[in-house]
Amino acid sequence: MFIKPKDQRIEILIDVQNLYYSARNLYGARVNFREILKVGIYGRKLIRAFAYVVRTKTGEEKPFFEALTKLGIETRVRDLQEFYGGQKKADWDVGIVIDAIRTAPSVDVVVLCSGDGDFIPLVEYLRNRGKRVEIIAFGRTTSSKLREAVDEFTDIEQNPEKFLLNIKKK
Repeated sequence: MFIKPKDQRIEILIDVQNLYYSARNLYGARVNFREILKVGIYGRKLIRAFAYVVRTKTGEEKPFFEALTKLGIETRVRDLQEFYGGQKKADWDVGIVIDAIRTAPSVDVVVLCSGDGDFIPLVEYLRNRGKRVEIIAFGRTTSSKLREAVDEFTDIEQNPEKFLLNIKKK
C-alpha cells in the first residue's frame, strides 16, 4: 500500500447513485458514507467532499441529504428527470468531471467513489497533471479498466461490514 503523507490535500467525489445501487443489488444494504469519508481521507487534509445526489418528486431523500451535510459533505443536487413512457434519468457524470477538473489545481489527490468506467478519461486527465487518483467502489461493479487506470483501488467488498449498513445478503 502506498504511504499517504498527512500533508496531502485531498478531495472526495462521491457518485451516490453508483454506490447506492451496487450496495442495494449486491448486499441489500445501504452505504456507510461516514466510513467511506474516513477511509478516503486516511488522515490527510480534506479540502472538499462532494456527494452527487438525485432529488425525487416525493422528497423522501431529504433526511439522507441532511445526514451527508452533517458529515461535512457538500451535496450537489439534481432533480430526477422523468420522460414520456416512464423512463427516468439522473446522470451526474458530467457534473463530477467538471468539479474534478475545476478543483484539481487546489488538491494533490482526488478520491473518486464510483466504479463507472465512464470516468477513465477523467482519471487519465488528472494523472497526466500529476494528481494521485484513488477509487473506492464495489469490486464486482467496477470497470476493470478503471481499476487499472487509478493509483489505488479500495474494494468495498473486501470489508462489507465496515462500509455497509443493514447487510441482508451476500
